[in-house]
Amino acid sequence: MSGVITANPALHAALKEVAAEMDRRFDALLKVPDDPRAPLYRAMRHATIGGGKRLRPLLVFATARLFEVSRDAAGRVATALEAIHVYSLIHDDLPAMDDDDLRHGKPTVHKAFDEATAILAGDCLHALAFEVLADPATHADPFVRAELIADLARASGPSGMAGGQAMDLAADGAQFDLGTVTRLQQMKTGALIGAAVEAGAILGRVAPEGRVHLRGYAHDLGLAFQIVDDLMDVEGDEKLAGKKLRKDGEQGKETFVSLLGIDRARQQSRLLVDQAIDHLRSYGAEADLLRAIARYVVERDR
Repeated sequence: MSGVITANPALHAALKEVAAEMDRRFDALLKVPDDPRAPLYRAMRHATIGGGKRLRPLLVFATARLFEVSRDAAGRVATALEAIHVYSLIHDDLPAMDDDDLRHGKPTVHKAFDEATAILAGDCLHALAFEVLADPATHADPFVRAELIADLARASGPSGMAGGQAMDLAADGAQFDLGTVTRLQQMKTGALIGAAVEAGAILGRVAPEGRVHLRGYAHDLGLAFQIVDDLMDVEGDEKLAGKKLRKDGEQGKETFVSLLGIDRARQQSRLLVDQAIDHLRSYGAEADLLRAIARYVVERDR
């Protein structure tokens, strides 16, 4: 996977494998039709193929591995999660939201095409996610499919990612305290990370009460991920990040770094990763990929 640095060879291989699989799956799902919808499909392909860390799909695969879920079922669910994530990025980049020109080192969708096409591309990826989950090819059990759909809907909506984005828009110039910033990021970033981990367990038919430790892992991982994002926004290299940095400070938004300071924020991210890994103590080597992902979150440089 281009642009990923990790000292863990197994994780590096897993990231490359998942990136290639996501590209193949989106390529198959988004064949460009020979009709006036062609620009819409090209916009969706522009956003979904060839870019991104693919962290959420990797979490689906890594969790599904714990319960010996088939690779194809995990791949379909991972594609749905990534479709939701990419739709959110397309909309977040719009002038009405974050107004960004670059994403993954290439023009954002509204820059490469136009705003109307970008909005529709995001809408279509949102719909595609639930279409994939509802398909019997994803899982033979309709109750499993319904639970996957319900969980992703909760993670994507006003109690999750979209609600967090609304709070983020309200944060411009506001004096949010640490508790409010934490809640915002648990919704905007953490909810979809949690859904990715939860999805692997749902596929494995793990009862809700049996997922508590996995939810703890995802909760701590999501917060650590966002703290590192905030650190990179202050200290990172825009060429490596493939997007504009230091916007939060320019907009006067409170972040984990502005509230804690760089040293405390970095210390907190490492503490959260240690806690995330500790949630997996009941698992053996089958959870090593989940542990490696947690360590990668604080080691990454983009």
